[in-house]
Amino acid sequence: MRHKAAAGLLCAVTVLAGCGPSQDAPSVAAVRPVLVRPVATGNTVPAVYSGEVRARYESDLAFRVPGKLVARHVDVGARVERGKALARLDPADLRLNAEAARAQLAAAESDYALADAEQNRYAALLEKKLIAQSLYDAKVTAYKAAKAKRDQARAQQAVIDNQENYSMLSADHPGVVTGVLAEVGQVVSAGQPVFRVARTDEKEIAINIPERQVAETRAAKAMWVTLWARPELRLPAELRELSPAADAATRTYGARIRLLANDPAVQLGMTAQVAVQSPSSETALVVPLTAVVDQGGGPAVWVVVDGKAQRRPVEIRQYREDGAVLASGVQVGEPVVTVGAHKLVDGQPVRPVVQDAAAAAKPP
Repeated sequence: MRHKAAAGLLCAVTVLAGCGPSQDAPSVAAVRPVLVRPVATGNTVPAVYSGEVRARYESDLAFRVPGKLVARHVDVGARVERGKALARLDPADLRLNAEAARAQLAAAESDYALADAEQNRYAALLEKKLIAQSLYDAKVTAYKAAKAKRDQARAQQAVIDNQENYSMLSADHPGVVTGVLAEVGQVVSAGQPVFRVARTDEKEIAINIPERQVAETRAAKAMWVTLWARPELRLPAELRELSPAADAATRTYGARIRLLANDPAVQLGMTAQVAVQSPSSETALVVPLTAVVDQGGGPAVWVVVDGKAQRRPVEIRQYREDGAVLASGVQVGEPVVTVGAHKLVDGQPVRPVVQDAAAAAKPP
C-alpha cells in the first residue's frame, strides 16, 4: 500500500514538471510597434508675458507743514497741469506763526539798532579816554550778539513766510490723479501722502519673468506690446529695468518694459501682453507634445536607434500648441516616439511606424 502511494506521488510530480516551460526554450522579448516622427525644425514663438500698463513716474504728494485739510479740489482720474491747486490747509495757525515771526524780527531789529548806537557812542568816549577799554569791549560784544539775533530773526521769518505758502498743495508736474489718500476735515502731518499723481508722458508695462527666462529676456533682440482692449496695435518696446532678486512669494523677477512711443490709446491700468523675441528664436528643434515624458527623472523623449528604444533627457525651452521646443538632447531627423512612449523601457526592441505630420495635425 505504501509503495502504491509513492508511485502515485512520483507520477504527479512528473506531470507537473511536464506542464512547466522548457528550460532549453530561448526567451524572446516582444517587439512593440510605436508611432514615430522625425525631429523637425521650426521658428520659435516669442515668449509672451501678461502685465499692466503703469506710469514710469508716480509720486505721492504731501503738504510740507501739518494742519487741517479744509478743501480738496480734485478727485481720482482728474488730469492736472503743473501748478494746479489740489488741496488747501487751514491757514489760521500758519498766519499766526507768520505774525509772531514778524514781531520777533521787529524786536531783533530794535535791539540791533540800540546796540549799534551804544557801540558808536562808547567808541567816541574811548577815543577821548573817558572810559576803560573793557567797557567798550562789552558794548562791541553786545552789538555782535544783537546783529546775530537780527539775522536769525530774518531767516526765521523767511521760513515762516514759506510755510504760510505751503498751506496750498499744488501739482509739480502734469499728470493724472490715481489716488486720494486724505479727506476734508482730516488733520494731516507734514509729509503724509494726500494724493498720488502719475505722469502720463512715459508709460511702461510691469511684468514678472520666470527665473529660467531671465537671461533670454535680458538679451532679447526685440520686444513689442499688444493691448487686450486694442489687439490690432503692436507697439515697440524695450527692457528698462529687471529686478536683481526674485520675489519671495512668486519666485519671479519683476521687470519694467518701456514703450518707445507714447500712444494715446495706451491708458494706465490696461492689461497688456509683452512678446519677447530672444536671440536664439529663429530656428529650434520641435517635437510633438506627446513625445515628451517625465517619469520622475526630468523631461525626456524616446528615440529609435537600431530598432531599439533609447531614452534621451532633453531641455525644454518652450511649450506651445504645435509641440515642444527643445534646447538640447536630440538631433534634426532623429525618429522620436510620439505614441506609446510611456510604456517603453530602455533598450526595448520596437517596430517604428512613421507618423504623417500633416495627418497628425488634422483634428479628428
